[in-house]
Amino acid sequence: MGCRYLKTQLIISEKMDRDLNEKCAVFGIFGDSASSARETYFGLFALQHRGQEHSGIATTDGKEIHLHKGSGLVSQIYTEDILKKLPGFAAIGHNRYSTSHGNHVEYAQPFVYENLFAFGHNGNLPSIKKLVEFLESQNETTKHRSDSQLMSQAIGVYMKEGNSLPDAIEKAYPLFTGAFSCVVLGHNSMVAFRDPRGIRPLVLGKKGTEIIVSSETCAFETIGAEFIREVEPGEMVVITKNKIESKKLANENPKLDIFEFIYFARYDSVMLNKAVYEVRKNLGRILARENKKINKLNVDMIIPVPETAISAAIGYAEESGIPFEMGISKNRYINRTFIEPTQEVREEKVKLKLTPLKEVIKGKRIAVMDDSIVRGTTSRQIVKMLFEAGAKEVHFLVSSAPIRFPDFYGIDTPNQKELIASTKTVKEICEFIGATSLSYLSIDGMIEATGLPRESFSLSSFDGAYPINIEEREKEINYDVPTK
Repeated sequence: MGCRYLKTQLIISEKMDRDLNEKCAVFGIFGDSASSARETYFGLFALQHRGQEHSGIATTDGKEIHLHKGSGLVSQIYTEDILKKLPGFAAIGHNRYSTSHGNHVEYAQPFVYENLFAFGHNGNLPSIKKLVEFLESQNETTKHRSDSQLMSQAIGVYMKEGNSLPDAIEKAYPLFTGAFSCVVLGHNSMVAFRDPRGIRPLVLGKKGTEIIVSSETCAFETIGAEFIREVEPGEMVVITKNKIESKKLANENPKLDIFEFIYFARYDSVMLNKAVYEVRKNLGRILARENKKINKLNVDMIIPVPETAISAAIGYAEESGIPFEMGISKNRYINRTFIEPTQEVREEKVKLKLTPLKEVIKGKRIAVMDDSIVRGTTSRQIVKMLFEAGAKEVHFLVSSAPIRFPDFYGIDTPNQKELIASTKTVKEICEFIGATSLSYLSIDGMIEATGLPRESFSLSSFDGAYPINIEEREKEINYDVPTK
C-alpha cells in the first residue's frame, strides 16, 4: 500500500524574521499508545522555536505509514480530525524553517520513501557530492531534491536491496557529509542517529513503556516524559517493541554548535548536562566582568531584547549591580498571520514585534542586551526606537562574539558579505547601529559560560574553524575579516 498523504496549505506572511533561524526540530515516540500522533503534536508544539514554516507528522500501524504535513505553525496545521486520521503505535514529527529550497510544502518533512519508512532530519549537509554520485549510480533522481530528501533516498536504495532499516542506515551513513540529527520511522521500529561531531542536539526520553526522541529536553516536560540521555555523536539507537539497541557508526568527536546555548535552544532545556537558562545567565555575568567601562558610566538600567536575551540581561544585572528592567515588550502573536502585510508594514516589522515602554525609558541611560548581531539592521532599528522613546544614551550589549562566518550545519545565515562583523570593526558596527557604545562578549567568555572545555564546541560562526569539512563550499569563505 502507498503512503497516505493529507496535505494542508496555509497562507503565511513574509517572515517576521530574526536574522538567524534554526532549520529544524525532530521528535519521535514509540510504544503501545494509540495516541502517538497526539503526543507528537504536543512535542512539536514545544519545539516550535526551532522551525516555524512547516510541520509534519508520520505514524505507523505496522502495515502502513500515514502522513500529514503543511505550511504554518503547529497550531495551524493539525486539528482533531487530522490527528484521528493518523493511527498507529509510533510516530515521528518535524518542524522546518524554509531556506534555500523555498517554502513549498513539498520540502516539508518527514519524507516517506515508498511506504518503507518516514525520515526526519535536523541539520545540513554542506556537501552532497557523495550522495548525488551514489544515487545517480543507482538511477535515482537527484534534481531539485534537498539534502534531507537525498539522505532518505540513499537509505531507501539499501532497503530495497533487502537490508533492514538499521542496516540500510548504517550502509548509507558514510555518504552523509555534514551535520545531522535524524529520526526514522519504519513499520515496526524507530531509529535515531547523529553525525560524529554532534553539531545539532538529539536526546532520548521515556514515558512509561514509550521511548521518545527529541531535538531538546523541553519537549519531555510537555508530554510528561523523563530525560534518559543524549544520543551520542556517531551513535545509532534502534527502538523496537521489546528492546533498545545502540551501535556506534563512527568515532565520536563532539562539537555541539555553541549557538544552541546562546540562542537556539529553549531556555528550559538541558544540553551537555547544563541548564541552558544558567548558561545564558553566565553569558551576561561574564560580559559584565569583561565590560567594566559600562558599569562605570552611570547606566540607569539593563533591558533585554525579548525573549532569548532575558537570561543574559538578568546575569549582567546581578553581576554589575545595575537594575534590570523589562523596557521592551514583545508581541507574542506576530510571527505568523493569515493577513498578508503591506509594504509599509513589512518595513515596520520591528515595531510590530517590539514596543518600548516609554515611561520606563524616557530620560534614562539604557544598556540593552541582545544575543547576537547579524546584519545589524534589526539592532539599528532597536537603537533608533529606544532613542525615539526618550532614552538619553543607548549602550548595546551582545551576549556572544561577533558573527564573522556563515554556518553550514543547519542554521540559516546570510551570505558572509551580509554579516556585518565580517566587513566592519566593532567601532564601525557601533556607528552603523547608532548606539552610544557597543560591547560584545569574547569567544573565551562564551566558552567559560558553559563550564565545558573549548573542544566540546563548534565555534565556526565566530572563528571560521569548521569541524566538518565543508568541501566545495570552502570557496565561499573569506577569512580576511576584522579582528577588533
